[in-house]
Amino acid sequence: MRTTVIPPRRLEFEVTPPGDKSIAHRSLILNAAAVGPATVTNFPRGGDTLATLACIRALGLRVTDRREPDEFTATLTFEPHGIGGLNEPERVLDVRNSGTTMRFLLGLLAGAPMTAVLTGDRSLRGRPMGRVAEPLAQMGAEIFGRAGGTLAPLTVRGGNLHGFEYTMPVASAQVKSALLLAGLSARGPTILEEPSPSRDHTERMLRAMGVSVNGEGGRVRLDPGAPPKAIDVRVPADISGAAPWLVAGAIHPNARITVRRVGVNPTRTGIIDILLEMGARLDVGETEEGPDEPIADITVESSDLKAVEIGGSIIPRLIDELPLLALAATQAAGTTVIRDAQELRVKESDRIAATVGQLSRLGARLEERPDGMLVFGRQQLQGATVRSGGDHRLALTLGVAGVLARGTTHIDGAEAVDVSYPGFWKALEQAGGAIRPT
Repeated sequence: MRTTVIPPRRLEFEVTPPGDKSIAHRSLILNAAAVGPATVTNFPRGGDTLATLACIRALGLRVTDRREPDEFTATLTFEPHGIGGLNEPERVLDVRNSGTTMRFLLGLLAGAPMTAVLTGDRSLRGRPMGRVAEPLAQMGAEIFGRAGGTLAPLTVRGGNLHGFEYTMPVASAQVKSALLLAGLSARGPTILEEPSPSRDHTERMLRAMGVSVNGEGGRVRLDPGAPPKAIDVRVPADISGAAPWLVAGAIHPNARITVRRVGVNPTRTGIIDILLEMGARLDVGETEEGPDEPIADITVESSDLKAVEIGGSIIPRLIDELPLLALAATQAAGTTVIRDAQELRVKESDRIAATVGQLSRLGARLEERPDGMLVFGRQQLQGATVRSGGDHRLALTLGVAGVLARGTTHIDGAEAVDVSYPGFWKALEQAGGAIRPT
């Protein structure tokens, strides 16, 4: 689908993004390992989360899915019976384009007494799974697949795991979560060391379920015990869904945007820290401390931005938002350096090459580096035809770029936003942008 964006003269509105995709995945998969009734509210019905829901159902959980009036969110109710209560799936589990679903399910099923096969779409089948499969094998799981068990389709034969101590070569919340899920079924503790702390949604949720999970500074220890107790989860608005509006408000010359009820977990707020460092007129309102995750409203206004250097330990806290920050940097005074972000090479697309290539089509000046990019600031963007390449993060970035570019911007593959933000184009139109699907 091609969508045309015509820049609005003024952006002034309030918006509530979809529920946090990261927390939504965990609300299903971690609860599937638990015992007792659970209700998940504000569950986002994007492509990735629906893939997780379909896989959980294929494992035998009866999940009631009541859609909310906006059609993009739902309330889920179910009653899991622990890892031992899962059924061996009768068919291949298709995670579609969701690497999170694939990695989390590998961890969950590594401890289950069954055999399962997992696959995904063409893009996902090319993404590396060895960083999960190899440590799971060290715990005793049997995982087979292409390229020595590092590429999907993957077969996992679970059960009979033992805890271990493992130093992760790259900070990754997905790998960490998969190993902690496996640790629930293992004999003895599982101890993980990351080079820098990644998002801690899994640790927070497991603690709320009564699991002994402790750690700080990138070191986490899980001691298995009684089965986790299933919990109710209200999914906060996704900071990754708020990010397009935060950047749009900062770079548009006439804007004031308030984003409501956003999850502001400190392991996810790197984009806020960087925008503030760049000089954004951004205010995080009073934080509401929920049972698991902090929530706040965020307001941003048109800003005079300056270039910064983005790298090191902050990268895991904003990895998904780097294409949007690159766009913001095109409007900042000076040259912005993005480094230590080689992880972007193995996302839904090669996001370094794709971000540089597509923003360049709009007149931006960027230079690709092996682990990031240089962005030369204060560039007047010009409307052009650009392509998402099926990557939802890139589609969102190009949509925001169209809000700023002079003239009209045509985005091919605009439907990719449905993976994480299915109501994005409608929200942008309500904000004042002229949107024409074609």
